[in-house]
Amino acid sequence: MTNPSHLVDALGRQHVPAPDARIVSLVPSITELLCDLGLAGQLVGRTGFCIHPRATVEAIPKVGGTKDVNIEKIRKLAPTHLVVNIDENEKPTVEQLAEFVPNIVVTHPLVPGDNLALARLMGGIFGAEQAAERWCAGFEGEQAALRALPRAPQRTVLYCIWQDPWMSVSKDTYIAAMLAELGWTIPHLGEARYPRFDWSEQLVAQLDAVLLSTEPYRFTEAHADALEKQLGIPVFLVDGEMMSWYGSRALAGLRYLRELRAMLEGAAA
Repeated sequence: MTNPSHLVDALGRQHVPAPDARIVSLVPSITELLCDLGLAGQLVGRTGFCIHPRATVEAIPKVGGTKDVNIEKIRKLAPTHLVVNIDENEKPTVEQLAEFVPNIVVTHPLVPGDNLALARLMGGIFGAEQAAERWCAGFEGEQAALRALPRAPQRTVLYCIWQDPWMSVSKDTYIAAMLAELGWTIPHLGEARYPRFDWSEQLVAQLDAVLLSTEPYRFTEAHADALEKQLGIPVFLVDGEMMSWYGSRALAGLRYLRELRAMLEGAAA
């Protein structure tokens, strides 16, 4: 039986089970999660950034991007449910869609552990509770394996998401919470959620390593090699999807964190 607490979204709104829902997802990571929960057949629309699992989503109509949504395309698809995210989708667009989509499911995971509630919310609303519980068991197993690792020295790392200008992440982001799973911290670079910064000797002196994300800026190994020579400290290219996508990729992301820790500890040895 569905637990009512599993049907409350990020705005505290209660949803009712709707196993026959017609779903439009405007959140790439949640599109992937819905597919992994066996709900691909109920997805009638997705964004062009919803690229996983590739073979499955190719058959689902695109409705624009996460922000430049095609309102009329969605109207014609006649969804019963729209899945959105506070960070990724724009409120005026969602309000416009709410005029004709009966149910708006708002998500806002802030830390890796929030993925458990996210999976149960999707499973509870859309009739995939057993699949959601299996997914949660896998997630909890990976999180336990990560936390059972021998304690390592605390590290300070700078996670870069852009250059020209250089930009990082603040401590209240999902990415920072992922790094915190390893006991790693990030430097304070200002009050912005995604602060701009300039390289300086003072900044570099605080750091054990720099992490260059493959998204949203497409950093490459060439960028990492060049920056490492410039700074004189380890610089690693990291998979941005593993670090910032919640939902399905978050489970793989916990495994990826173990690899990342091994890389940094190997460089520091």
